[in-house]
Order: sequence, then structure tokens, then C-alpha cells
Amino acid sequence: MVCPLGLDNGLIARELRKLFSQDLGIHSKELHELGTVQQLKVGSSTGMTPKAFLATIKFLESDIKDRVGLDIKIPTDEKGAEILLIHNAGEYLSWPENPEAYVIIFEKAGLSWTLSSQPVGYDAVNYGVFYNDLQLTKLVVRTFEIAKDLGVKMIVIGECGHATKAYKILAERVLPKDMRVPVKSALEILDELVRSGKLNLDPSRNNFPVTFHDSCNLARLCGIREEARRVLRACVLDLREMRPNKEWNFCCGGGSGFAIMSPYNFLEWRVKVAGRLKVKQILETFVDVLNKPIPKYVCAACSNCKGQLRDLIGYYKLWDKYRITYGGLAGLVVNAMIDLPKFFEPTYH
Repeated sequence: MVCPLGLDNGLIARELRKLFSQDLGIHSKELHELGTVQQLKVGSSTGMTPKAFLATIKFLESDIKDRVGLDIKIPTDEKGAEILLIHNAGEYLSWPENPEAYVIIFEKAGLSWTLSSQPVGYDAVNYGVFYNDLQLTKLVVRTFEIAKDLGVKMIVIGECGHATKAYKILAERVLPKDMRVPVKSALEILDELVRSGKLNLDPSRNNFPVTFHDSCNLARLCGIREEARRVLRACVLDLREMRPNKEWNFCCGGGSGFAIMSPYNFLEWRVKVAGRLKVKQILETFVDVLNKPIPKYVCAACSNCKGQLRDLIGYYKLWDKYRITYGGLAGLVVNAMIDLPKFFEPTYH
């Protein structure tokens, strides 16, 4: 956070990665071949094709019906909608309850919105942020072309830190003015909906301790800090702050693309070194209830953070020992909606 000489060590490391990648052709396979290259070629960094994405949407519709009894047709490729919502595609595969929660919230709030099934248009991931300006720009341009074609008034990026930075902050540096579309984080939209009173919430429905992990890109680089807290105070009974928090919070250990890297000893390094302080911070936050047989929920509004937290909780057996688990923000909101059955019970998966 602070260097006495004013040096931005994160930026220096990123520029070195860029030089290696763009000038020497040396890059991480997870970020390049399996990341931006695959995304531009196939449609998603996960390898999910448009056909597979549309099949996933059908599953989400069915799962929403099973969970809360709502028969919702998820809007896809609808021209003239006000909002284009783009999730990190990893959410569809690993945490489908998160995009499901946004479907429920947006429909209940009466928003005009759509998803896109166009290649790149359904995956907010932009690993160019971490290593390569050219790849960053290609993905930004394609995403805004899709938004322009649909005629939306706003792009909303789901719970993903680096994607929010890519499209809310960095896109303005690489796009001409006539291609730009306003961009907001999903956390900002949730905050607006809660403050407007459009969602009828009862915080006692989430009757377990919750703490919020400030993702680096959201808190330090996008300035999104209070929005999630206002939402959480409206939908959980026992909200606890980690110390330190907000822009001073500790990285989960999966930042800068590390959360998706596992060759060599990367995984061991992530859980034993990079993430060890985060585990200590979580344990200290729940210290008075650690031995109580109730769930303790670490809320992280970022896919890469959730992936890292999943690995940390599994490695240190935090669920087995203390019933500590993790998840996103939108699910807690739906859980607190009094006109619906409980959306989920916190567990570890």
C-alpha cells in the first residue's frame, strides 16, 4: 500500500510481465494460451463455447425453479435492454448460484437487462490485465463492440475484481470516445437497489457470522469499498470487519492471476506463503465463535478470490475444524429476500 519512495511494485512487476510477453514471447500458459488466446478463439477463458453457454443458461433456469420456485426466462441477446451483464465465466462453472442470484435480483427489481451469447460477450475475464497490453485491448474492444451492437446503456461487470478494473478503469485508456459505454460493478448496482428499497430484505434470514474480504482490484484500484458493506448490513445479522480492511486489507494470495496457476509449486506457494496471512486474519475475525458448530461465511465478491479461498479452506481444513466457508455477495441478498424460500445454506464445496 505504501512505499517510502513512492514506487508501485505491482505496476513494476506487471510491466516486466508485459515486456517478457510482448517482446520476448514468454508468458504464463494459464494467462496466455489457456487465457486470452483461448477466449478470443473459443469465446471464453474457460473453454466454454457459445453453444455450451446457452446450455448452461437452461440449467440456471431449471436450478432457479428448483431452488426458489421462480419460472424465469433469462434474457439473452436482447437488443435495446438497458444493461448488459457480464460475469466471470468461471462463475457459471464453479459457482452457478452467483449468476442465478443476479437473475433473481434483477428480475425482482424490474431491471431491463440481458446477457450476451456472443464469443467474449459472456466472459468478463480479461487476463491481459495481468501481463499483456495487446491482449487486454483486443478483449476490451470486442466486449464494447458487443455492447454497442446490443444498444445497451450500461455494462455491468459481475463479481470479479480484475474484470471490473479492466472495463471500468482501463478501458477508457484504450478506447476512442465513440466506442465507450458506461460501466458499473455489480456491487454498485446491488447497493443502489438496496438503498432504493426495491428489495424486501430481512437480515435475520442470514443468521450466521459474515466477514467481507476486500479484493485488491475492487478496494484499492477501483475504490469500491462501502457499497458491499451497505448491502451486507441490509442482509446479514452478524457482519464482522477483518482488521485491517478496505484499501488496507491483505490480498488473499491469489492476485495478479496466481489463483489460476498450479504448475510446479505454485499451489503450495499460494496456500503456504501467499495466503497464510489471509487465513490468520480470517481466524482472528471469527475467534469468539470458532468452536461453535455454526457456519462462518467469508464473503468475496471476486471469482479469483473465491478460487483462492476454496484452496485455503481445503488445505487448512477450515470447514472441517471450524465450519468456515466462503461465497459471493449476491447469494446472501437472495437469501435475505423475505418473499422467497431460502436460496442456500452455507456449506463448503
